Amino acid sequence: MNWHRPCAYDPDVKETFHRTARARLRKLATLIGWQEGSFDLRNNRAGVAVSGEVIHHQDCVYIQVSQPATGHDSGILIRRCNGRKDYTGERNHFASLSLLDDLLALACRVNAVLGSEMRP
Repeated sequence: MNWHRPCAYDPDVKETFHRTARARLRKLATLIGWQEGSFDLRNNRAGVAVSGEVIHHQDCVYIQVSQPATGHDSGILIRRCNGRKDYTGERNHFASLSLLDDLLALACRVNAVLGSEMRP
């Protein structure tokens, strides 16, 4: 998947971006050991000029995937939160969209933000 191919004004690319990012976040949850039902997985497709977001939200972590309008390679936002109603959370941590192709590295990054260690 070319995570940097612009979704703006291309509904087919946007659909592929959302479908693939959602699948990767689901696989990430499985890899880390998070049980189905312990998190929400949702999409905000937003308007035609942006990618929108795919969001994994659970009681302790909020992960958002999008294509930044700035062009920077910082499309994964990870932050600790206090429940699924906490939409602002703690400090933002950013990672490259390419980590969606290396879920073990992304899991390690998420666990670092959470202050836990990835166990293989």
